[in-house]
Amino acid sequence: MILHEKMSAQLPAWRERIKTLAKEHGEVVVDTVTVGQIVGGMRDIKSLLTDVSFVDPAEGIRFRGMSIPEVLKALPKAKGGKMPLVGGLFYLLLIGEVPTKEQALEVEAEWAQRAEVPDYVFKMLKSMPKDAHPMILLNLAVMSLERTSAFASKYKKGMKKDEYWVPALEDSLNLTAKIPVIAAFIYRMKYFGEKGKPKYNPKLDYGANFARMLKVSDKKGYAELSRLYFILHSDHESGNVSAHATHLVGSSLSDIYFAYSAGLSGLAGPLHGLANQECLGWLLDVHTKFGGVPSRDDLYKFAWDTLNSGKVIPGYGHAVLRVPDPRFTAQMDFAKKHFPDDELVRLADMVFDVVPTVLKEQGKAKNPAPNVDAISGTLQYYYGVREFDFYTVLFGVGRALGVTANYIWMRALGMPIERPKSLTTKMLEDAVAKAVQPL
Repeated sequence: MILHEKMSAQLPAWRERIKTLAKEHGEVVVDTVTVGQIVGGMRDIKSLLTDVSFVDPAEGIRFRGMSIPEVLKALPKAKGGKMPLVGGLFYLLLIGEVPTKEQALEVEAEWAQRAEVPDYVFKMLKSMPKDAHPMILLNLAVMSLERTSAFASKYKKGMKKDEYWVPALEDSLNLTAKIPVIAAFIYRMKYFGEKGKPKYNPKLDYGANFARMLKVSDKKGYAELSRLYFILHSDHESGNVSAHATHLVGSSLSDIYFAYSAGLSGLAGPLHGLANQECLGWLLDVHTKFGGVPSRDDLYKFAWDTLNSGKVIPGYGHAVLRVPDPRFTAQMDFAKKHFPDDELVRLADMVFDVVPTVLKEQGKAKNPAPNVDAISGTLQYYYGVREFDFYTVLFGVGRALGVTANYIWMRALGMPIERPKSLTTKMLEDAVAKAVQPL
């Protein structure tokens, strides 16, 4: 397997780097921690390790050091399309090199061989209540696959620590191969009452397979959007909830099924994966109120009315970025190229022009630029995926690529269980009192 071969070649040097850092430079101070960071959700505390991706405040997400535009340009493209193969992105995340088309297709072929989902998974999903949230269904499906874990099986029998990454890679390939099949089944079953088992076509790539299995649109281009969507949502360094939850649980040597299930549970939260549907909902409210695309002045007033009513305008602002999210830009460019006359796209573009100005005038938002959620739901809506509760499942399919790549590397480098130290409120108050004592 090409991924096994490439990682095996890299590991000796990587392990030596980590060993040297821990043994010879373990006392070097990297960051300081304030009371505000402790009580404010550990925001901006530099305390996690990942080489898979990094969020640059000035340029956005970088996958293995490459910006979004660089990634979209450099990765090998799908047959008949202009968007990269998702298998090429997974290769890049895991190996740290841009693959050739043949190498990307090898990853795609691995997924095709592993995409068969056991019948008991579908049977279990069919038995769930009709009002079960699609994220519950996805999480249950993932957990039901845990019995097949190569890592859990080999750990129980006994294996060397240096070998942990091998079954971790095996599990991760199996999981990422099956996730789009499961997601498509959930969609067709929950919203259309279909019970047929989706079939993964080995002649098609990851994105094209998902588009075909979802059966959502007679408009051309959904396979291209799927490729773009999964790539853009794959990873966002290790501090976001879904990535961190996966890492935290995985650090206990839980297999990827347990770990990714934790990540999905975090992704389901309104402050994380639900944001895209809230953004689309706000756009639809504007569209409904004005019966179409409003004038710039009307949108300006509506934005202020939203803020004055105590609500927020979703999709604007980011914890790290200080510029428009390149993931937003990539999707907006896609929309303008494929369906520039769509009214929601025109409205989203106008919002991009108006809302940052309003937020600057209000003076509360440190970063009023749009994030990825400001447009992602709009593109899905155009292609007929209009079931808002399903949007987080789509996010979950893409996010699996990044969290599994990180999980494999954490096992390969022998990273320890995560266990930060807690303080009581009284301890923080005493620290503050000591810090502000007069001389």
